[in-house]
Amino acid sequence: MLLIGGLLPFTTIDYPGCLAAVLFCQGCPWRCHYCHNRHLLPQKGGSALPWQDVLALLERRQGLLDALVFSGGEATLQAALPEAMRRVRAMGFKVGLHTAGPYPERLRECLPLLDWVGMDLKAPFAEYERITGIAGSGAAAEESAALLRRSKVAHQFRTTLDPFLQEGGRIEAMQKLVAGWGGTLVLQPQSRPGPASGAKAFVETRLAETDGRQKFREAPPL
Repeated sequence: MLLIGGLLPFTTIDYPGCLAAVLFCQGCPWRCHYCHNRHLLPQKGGSALPWQDVLALLERRQGLLDALVFSGGEATLQAALPEAMRRVRAMGFKVGLHTAGPYPERLRECLPLLDWVGMDLKAPFAEYERITGIAGSGAAAEESAALLRRSKVAHQFRTTLDPFLQEGGRIEAMQKLVAGWGGTLVLQPQSRPGPASGAKAFVETRLAETDGRQKFREAPPL
């Protein structure tokens, strides 16, 4: 069963060209210092939202939504992810994934079930540990990027504009790398929220613009 940290019932920006909902999966193995969803980092605790409630939302939104995006945290951390994707596809929705690629074997299992992937590149692969704090993270991300490039799944590579990347030609090197893969590196601004969760505030704002019936449920703090 998926451990869920929150739900965004409607978005136009998280899956290019589609109206989507976003499921925030709880837990992440990395500790990037600029992370704006820090309440999603712990890999323990109760689920903030039952999976059956997610399925019920999707049933109500059939014909209105195009896709569900599995985000995080890091969605590929969870063994239940492939089966959840199968269930969503069976309902007629496209399936998207936001990932940083820490688990290439789980990504390999999920690729046949995916319609689009947004992969976050943290740094030049040799310097990943300086962002993630985890040894070996660059090798895992590099393998995941290779799997994604070899697949037939539509995808996008993007990076967060951390000050570290804006020194020493790192951004330029990453742009050149992705260009060599035949793509364009999407640059995203860094988000540094205050005590209130930036993700929670964003979700509440978006809910106010929609029907307001679904509430974002934040995972309990440690």
